[in-house]
Amino acid sequence: MAAITIKNMDVTYNKGKSYVIKDMNLEIKDGEFCVFLGPSGCGKSTAMYCIAGLLHPVHGEICFGNEAMNQLDERGKEKKFVPPQERNIAMVFQEYALYPNMTVRKNMSFALETKKAPKEEIEKRVNSMSAMLGLDELLDRKPAQLSGGQRQRVALGRALVRDPQVFLLDEPLGNLDAKLRDQVRYELKKIQTQLGVTTIYVTHDQTEAMTMADHIVLMKDGHIMQGPPNDLYAHPTSLFVASFVGTPQINKLTCKVVEKGGSLAFQCGELLLSVPDDLTALMQQYKGKEVIVGLRPSELTLAPEGQGEIEGTVDSVEPLGDGFIVYLKAAGQMLVAKIAGGSTVIGKTISLNIEKGKFHIFDSQTEERLNP
Repeated sequence: MAAITIKNMDVTYNKGKSYVIKDMNLEIKDGEFCVFLGPSGCGKSTAMYCIAGLLHPVHGEICFGNEAMNQLDERGKEKKFVPPQERNIAMVFQEYALYPNMTVRKNMSFALETKKAPKEEIEKRVNSMSAMLGLDELLDRKPAQLSGGQRQRVALGRALVRDPQVFLLDEPLGNLDAKLRDQVRYELKKIQTQLGVTTIYVTHDQTEAMTMADHIVLMKDGHIMQGPPNDLYAHPTSLFVASFVGTPQINKLTCKVVEKGGSLAFQCGELLLSVPDDLTALMQQYKGKEVIVGLRPSELTLAPEGQGEIEGTVDSVEPLGDGFIVYLKAAGQMLVAKIAGGSTVIGKTISLNIEKGKFHIFDSQTEERLNP
């Protein structure tokens, strides 16, 4: 297996006039499950294709372990480029791309046969991988006789049976229904952990990213925004990160820091929120200025009527089975809360509290996080 290092990588199009990726630096540890997450067009698939050798960066270097996959001279001309077939990688795409005229066994063994591996080794690897993926009873079927989930498992097995040093997956679960996606996601993470293969997984689905990744690379406009999975949700470094991660999306309130009764408060239109003690010193610097207050729906909790920090009227409710999402009109603001258990009624007045330490404060100009 191999660690992957990307140093100062640039990728351009339109004859170098536009950047898809600008000055990308990244380290992926040996055996790590790394997810490239971000909206469409952010450069995540482009970065993967550069790692695979399907695209050529115009600047920078990609290394597998201590070996450089590409090198450019001082004039930007390529003096070394390891082609994809020599990088010992395996790729799986959203489309299964199975050979329709071959059985499952043949699909899985084909790459090994073309490399002229011994028959005993091929049989051993195929049998081992099919057992791991639950494909033993399907080995003699052809792709047309398989369900979507079975085909995807065959595609995964065909890639992994080659024993690659790097495993690349480009939105591989996109064609599966919700239930099957959960199942294959679980199986994929388990297999990756068992094999210890360095894996890069591209997706725009934050649930896939948060549940599978050891390391998340959140991208926007060709730049890396933030990394560790827990920090993305609990400690977002910017308003973009806070907004992209979390369902329902974080509540964003443009507020003025004011003094009321000797204490600081966030004045959000007609809504007034007390500044917590741990933020008072910081917010003194912003007194009279605007900031953006982020409140995650799951961090708003029900309070006894009339005793909450936020009072409002329920405008709409989305039942979740084990709880509900409530849309609340509060002093001219529309807030979303994700509340466990119970039920509520449209038109009813309810009270909410903000969990201690759960304010996310951002600069109104730069949209960068202010509170530690």
